[in-house]
Amino acid sequence: MNYATVAVAGLFLTFTVSGVEAAEAGYPNRPIRFVVPFAPGGPSDVLSRLVGLKLGERLGQTLVIDNRGSVGGLLGAELGAKAPPDGYTLLLSANSLLTINPHVYKKLPYDPQRDLQPITQLTVGGNVVVVHPSVAATTIKEFIALAKAKPGQINYATTGTGNLLGIANFKVMADIDMVAIPYKGTGQAVIDLVAGHVQFFFMNPLVAITNVKSGRLRALAVTSTTRNPALPDTPTVAESGVPGFKNITWHSVLVPAGTPKPIVKRLNAELVKIVNLPDVKERFLGQGLTPVGSTPEQMSALMKEESMEYAKLVKQIGLEPQ
Repeated sequence: MNYATVAVAGLFLTFTVSGVEAAEAGYPNRPIRFVVPFAPGGPSDVLSRLVGLKLGERLGQTLVIDNRGSVGGLLGAELGAKAPPDGYTLLLSANSLLTINPHVYKKLPYDPQRDLQPITQLTVGGNVVVVHPSVAATTIKEFIALAKAKPGQINYATTGTGNLLGIANFKVMADIDMVAIPYKGTGQAVIDLVAGHVQFFFMNPLVAITNVKSGRLRALAVTSTTRNPALPDTPTVAESGVPGFKNITWHSVLVPAGTPKPIVKRLNAELVKIVNLPDVKERFLGQGLTPVGSTPEQMSALMKEESMEYAKLVKQIGLEPQ
């Protein structure tokens, strides 16, 4: 290579780096897509609209909610993971897509650790164990007794691998037999649950509490290790006859791996501020969710730790990958 070639190559590299820096400095300069891997009406959808509205205001751009409902959230997760890493596609994810799916599916169209860059964890909380009011049980002990008296006759909803694995673990620990009915999103499951087409569900508190307080559904317990302040009279599953049981759910925001660090830093700073806004915190807490707002590094560590825990759980309960 002669000096002229080296000079041209160096000039090209300078222009390329400058172009990237300019793009990052002007970010964002067009609408941003917020991918939600579940159908409208569920907790992920509710969170995306609450957080998305605030984030759009802070960034000065429109955030377009893109619901991609599918079993296990696979379609939306793949879309979020394989998008261009330019900061214009965000993924609103439940923990099941990141730490459970790798252990319950033989082959995933995305790799959570390789294809996604964490931005921040938004919330954490246990689910609410709900039943249709026609179910002749007001406690977990009564429900277990009923399920044992009617093996294979009670239907339960699943909307993703999080509650699928949670209920599978509950069935093993309680020694009961029920039939799983899969749905693409919580919104669809709630409609059938309220109508009595399915009788049992592990429901995110963001959606459950309104339905419980209205009397459309009955809460038997919560799946967290402590009682939910929004439902103080509802016991945990562990204190209701299934010692040691827990099923935790959390939501987060991620971008495709390779997204420039300045953009990751900007998004993290804005989202952490949003999570800590008084009105947002009040909304989260009132719906039984604890606001978090973590660093990308903290969330990455959480993903790895929880993924190992679920790998062990899948083996313990004998769940065969699909």
